[in-house]
Amino acid sequence: MKYEVFYGKGMGKVKKEYPDIYEAIKKLNEVVYTGKALDYKTQKLIALGIAASSCDETATEKQMRSAIHELKITPEEIADVLRVVLLTSGQPAFTKGMRILDEITKK
Repeated sequence: MKYEVFYGKGMGKVKKEYPDIYEAIKKLNEVVYTGKALDYKTQKLIALGIAASSCDETATEKQMRSAIHELKITPEEIADVLRVVLLTSGQPAFTKGMRILDEITKK
C-alpha cells in the first residue's frame, strides 16, 4: 500500500465517488509507512503477521502477494513471520498462512 496500491475491492469506488476519503486514506498510508525507525520491508512483514494472526485469508493473501511483488520478500521470510504467528496466535492461523503461501508460490 505504500506505493498507492490498494487491494480492497471497494477502493475503486471510493477513489471515484469519494475522493476526499481516498485522499485521507492515502495520507494515512504515508503517515504509517514512514520508515523512521523500521524500514518499509519490516513494517510490511509486521502487517503480514497481523493479517495472518487474525485468520483473515483474503487480507493475508493480499499482504503476501504485495510483499512478494513490491518488496521481493521471499517465501522463507514469510515463513519466518508465520512461525511467530504460530507462537502468538496458534496453529489455525499458522496453517492457514502456510496454505496461502503454498498456493501463492505454486502459481
